[in-house]
Amino acid sequence: MSVEPYREITFDQDGDGPPEQAAALAALARQGVSDLFLLAHGRNGSPSGATRLCSDFFAPFPGLLAPGAEAGYAGVVWPSAVCTGEPGPDYRALATVLPEKEPVLERLTDLLASVPGEEAAFAEFGALLRELADVAGAGEPVPAFLAADPAEVCDLFAEALGPGLPEGPERRRQGAREALRQAAYHVLGRRAGHVGEYGLGPLLGRVARAAPGLRVHLVGHGTGARLVAYALRGLPAGARPVASVTLLQGALPSHAFAERLPHAPGRAGVLRGTQHRIRGPVVACHSRHDTALGVLYPLASRLADGPGPAGADDPRWGAVGYGGMRGVPGTVARSLAAVLRAGVPGAGCVNVDVAEVVRSHGDLCRPELARVVVAASGTGR
Repeated sequence: MSVEPYREITFDQDGDGPPEQAAALAALARQGVSDLFLLAHGRNGSPSGATRLCSDFFAPFPGLLAPGAEAGYAGVVWPSAVCTGEPGPDYRALATVLPEKEPVLERLTDLLASVPGEEAAFAEFGALLRELADVAGAGEPVPAFLAADPAEVCDLFAEALGPGLPEGPERRRQGAREALRQAAYHVLGRRAGHVGEYGLGPLLGRVARAAPGLRVHLVGHGTGARLVAYALRGLPAGARPVASVTLLQGALPSHAFAERLPHAPGRAGVLRGTQHRIRGPVVACHSRHDTALGVLYPLASRLADGPGPAGADDPRWGAVGYGGMRGVPGTVARSLAAVLRAGVPGAGCVNVDVAEVVRSHGDLCRPELARVVVAASGTGR
């Protein structure tokens, strides 16, 4: 580990973890730590990989902090190792984090190996994707790609992957693999929200009671950004341990914090008002080069009852990590250069365009992003 003191916080898929974790974080305050930086990894994060990620990401921090700032560090490890063999899904990893779905995954693997052209086979593929995503039991709106004709869905994802794919059965196979990947990410997104709201949020509440002076700075990448954002929903009433939140390429809806949804004016974003539960800013770093969020995310997030196609510029289905937060009055937009020069506002929602350094979804361990997090925390030189 590149920094000390460092602690690792673990949760299972239900948001449960070792009971002593809150005490371990609170103990850092008694050791003189004033500011705790906590990073939640995104998809495809194995425990060992999460530790390496934290070490790489936190490495620049000691040199960025102002004299007198005493920092501690923590990584949130949660079960998200889904498709570690990208660009092709690793089905054994899928079964590891979704063991209850192993028979479904085995049959999906068999179907993907052949991608038969019969209508019945595609109907089975679509039904299995819906079973994998637990559409019937989730009690949530259904993404369009899980409700549409499976053959058309495979072709749609193949088209979104780009013109470089071969024609014929292999092209449709790649589209089917992407459909499976997106179904798995749908499950993981739901899990990340649950772990944040029912795991991390309550844990931070316990930390606040034991160490009321400790300032916590939440950082999440990709689906991990969803986790830390939902942790704000899970904070106990009156608890305000969080001093800043930085969402790095956040895989959550651009209107998550919105007063009203553009496609449903009578409804608000799922995280509406949660930015007021912290003492400082909510910063969203976004990049137009993140094709995972700019192309595939809208296709997978559009709801079955949403009219029209889903594209990167469609404000209804876009991701925070592609176009920033939308629909929140008073949101401030800043360039990366402006933030590195002058910092960020001390409160409210802030969009930071990081396209000049973030060229893909996994482009995380950049010193400039570390400087953004430190600027949001108010602890920089």
